[in-house]
Amino acid sequence: MTKSRIHQIIFEADTPKGKLFDVVLLVAILLSVSVVILESVETIQQRYRSLLIGIEWVFTVLFTIEYFLRIYSIQKPFKYIFSSMGIIDLLAVIPTYLIFIFPAMHFLTIIRAIRLIRIFKIFKLSRYTRGAYTMQIALRSSRPKIVVFLLSVILLVTLLGTIMYIVEGLSANNPGFQDIPNSIYWSIVTLTTVGYGTVVPTTILGKIIASIIMVIGYGIIAVPTGIVTAGIIKAKTKANTQSCINCSQEGHDNDAEFCKYCGSKIHE
Repeated sequence: MTKSRIHQIIFEADTPKGKLFDVVLLVAILLSVSVVILESVETIQQRYRSLLIGIEWVFTVLFTIEYFLRIYSIQKPFKYIFSSMGIIDLLAVIPTYLIFIFPAMHFLTIIRAIRLIRIFKIFKLSRYTRGAYTMQIALRSSRPKIVVFLLSVILLVTLLGTIMYIVEGLSANNPGFQDIPNSIYWSIVTLTTVGYGTVVPTTILGKIIASIIMVIGYGIIAVPTGIVTAGIIKAKTKANTQSCINCSQEGHDNDAEFCKYCGSKIHE
């Protein structure tokens, strides 16, 4: 079987074999995550320890083979190895090999659950696939605005926290505002409308400031939504499950023959 054919089966879901591969992979991921979950139950671990370890090794070997097949089938392996999914795939297999050296690392196998995002390709939920890609483009284009917004929020909570420290901590000796960091934490909790209620202002001025922060919080919540929504409107595009054999990037138009990222032909 050629590299191109292996790549089409492993990375895509447009063919029956590709869909079958991803379905089997999803089932294996679900079962392996279930093993990790069951192993965390002390009574089950004590009773079925040997069986669970054996099953874990079976899944680890299968995922290792799959990982190296992905590297083998792509023309630029490092593009996949250092991609987010490549790192997740690697973290899904190495804990079992390192368990003898670092037993505590076994919890990393739960990262396999993140790989379940492949389900969006498998069942050809094209509208969700396009929606996810549109959201990705929207977030990327909105990044500068979001960064400015977050910096403004950080400055705001720092200012409000400092004011509350002066009003409540110094003047009223309120134990919840004994220093500026704790006061900033309170302002974040209040601004985000979480409101744990463990720390409350006691002075009239402090209550007035707290009320202002709460009102501002409702307005601030809507800002990121508006930024991302504007980006989504500009980023609508058609996408499919085609993956470039050269750089492994996805999100190409349905009629695309060449990769929009590296210019290579999508399939040989």
